[in-house]
Amino acid sequence: MKKLILIINALLFLITTQIISAQELETVARFDSKTPPGNIAIGPEGRIFLSVHEFYGQAIKVVELHDDGSTQPYPNKEWAYAPNDGNGLYGVLGLNVDENGILWMLDTSGVDRAGRLIGWNTKKETLHRMVYLAKPIINSTSFLNDIAVDSKHGYVYIADTAGENNAAIIVVNMETGQARRILEGSKYTIAEDIDMVIDGRVIKVNDEEARLGINPITIDPNFDWLYFGAMTGTSVYRIKTSDLRNTSISQKELEDRVERYGDKPISDGITIDGGGNVYITSITDDSIGVVGKDGVYKTLFKQDNLSWPDGFSYGADHKIYFTVNELHRSPVLNDGKNGSQNEMKVMRFDALVKGKQGR
Repeated sequence: MKKLILIINALLFLITTQIISAQELETVARFDSKTPPGNIAIGPEGRIFLSVHEFYGQAIKVVELHDDGSTQPYPNKEWAYAPNDGNGLYGVLGLNVDENGILWMLDTSGVDRAGRLIGWNTKKETLHRMVYLAKPIINSTSFLNDIAVDSKHGYVYIADTAGENNAAIIVVNMETGQARRILEGSKYTIAEDIDMVIDGRVIKVNDEEARLGINPITIDPNFDWLYFGAMTGTSVYRIKTSDLRNTSISQKELEDRVERYGDKPISDGITIDGGGNVYITSITDDSIGVVGKDGVYKTLFKQDNLSWPDGFSYGADHKIYFTVNELHRSPVLNDGKNGSQNEMKVMRFDALVKGKQGR
């Protein structure tokens, strides 16, 4: 009966979605598995930065993408690789550039998965700030995944895709460095019991069917609302940033203030434009979709070569940029084998409604 219900829900989802965009996707750059793009961040002057996805085992962690499609280690050769008796990055997925040109990189070490938020001034090319994230803010199952930067109020919101129903949002005050772990284990942050099926294969993590909590996370252009959802989940939620910053609100009260914004498929990244359109990378059917204020999910683009569309960034040119990285073919999700078919890239399309740059 459970499988029948899942099949019916999937059919209903296909029936109620439609491709609504007549425009075409533009390829900005192509890569191979030596530089598999993770997330993407675009600065106020149009500079493009990419995290290098650690699932492919590459030594380099962050690069800058140039107009000619070439990349170079970023911030520099000393910092772009794992530390060796000096500075360096252990492993970066989430990264974001604020309106002041500070590139915030979410760095996760291999020691108890402890983390750091590293802010790099892309205008002065100097270290701006570093905030350490340790226990009990993180735990033994933590997987610090993605970030949304609230430059208006001085906060960063982190998606911790922790296992064992420990998924949570981490709220960091960038002035004081104080961090809080919220909505841990709530129905809004943990995974739903649905399979991730790509190319006819159920995706597994450590020999178990993938059940991944909060990962997609973004903030509206006015920094009033944080949008988020479980990776293996069917809902986009939102909560006011003023509630997240209010330390006097209890966990129960916070849960009561979460709103369901609309439908979504199993997904990786999200971003938002000035009209409240939340863009979503749909990883199981090679597509990009959007959910608006009506809560209805619609497909914008669907192409065979969108093999695991991953992270988004709203560009200075009012285009939506996103990465494609074939993550289901990475060694971590493919029985230890690199099955990449050279479909890695950065692509872009016009936003439905213009808005301030941000994620």
